[in-house]
Amino acid sequence: MIAILPLTLAFAEDSSNQSGGSQILNGQIALHTSVSSLRTAIDNVGQDVSLQSLAAANTLDVTTMNDTSVTSNQYTSSVDISSDLGAAVTNVGGNVTIQGQAICNSATVSTDPNVTKINNTQQCDAVDPTSGTYVYANGVGGDLRVSNLAAGNTFEADSNATNMPVNNLQINHANTTALTTANVSNIAGNVSVTSAAIGNNAQIVHYSTGN
Repeated sequence: MIAILPLTLAFAEDSSNQSGGSQILNGQIALHTSVSSLRTAIDNVGQDVSLQSLAAANTLDVTTMNDTSVTSNQYTSSVDISSDLGAAVTNVGGNVTIQGQAICNSATVSTDPNVTKINNTQQCDAVDPTSGTYVYANGVGGDLRVSNLAAGNTFEADSNATNMPVNNLQINHANTTALTTANVSNIAGNVSVTSAAIGNNAQIVHYSTGN
């Protein structure tokens, strides 16, 4: 808790210096377990099939169309953040998409103004975000996509603002584990199977304004 106090004080300082537009102050603390379990058997579907299991401690999604200041602090200390997905999929006429995710902290900011200012801090002290995805697929008429992700901290920001200062701090003390098994046969389309275990991930996109 001591590590969080200076970040909380930063909220007040940032707020006092801003006027107009969108001012977003986000503080999230997760101290308990987050568990998602999905078991399903699907057969004889004429169209598409989509399955998802997500376990997350803290999530933030910000979308604005004006000048924006975002200060976000996410802290997680949990024994268990886990997603367990088991799927048997047979005789599907369309595409099949299966996704498993276990994440400590996730923040996404998307804006289209003149000024975007982002201060993002994420700390994961969980034991181990773990995502297990187990798939049996046979007889799919379209594409098959299986993805499995375990992550400590993830941050994404995109904007076409002329000015876009971003401060991003990510601290991960957790083990991250992605367990993926796929038994696949008789797929008419493309097959994609991905498994990823990531401590910290940040993606920042600043579109050209033409100036």
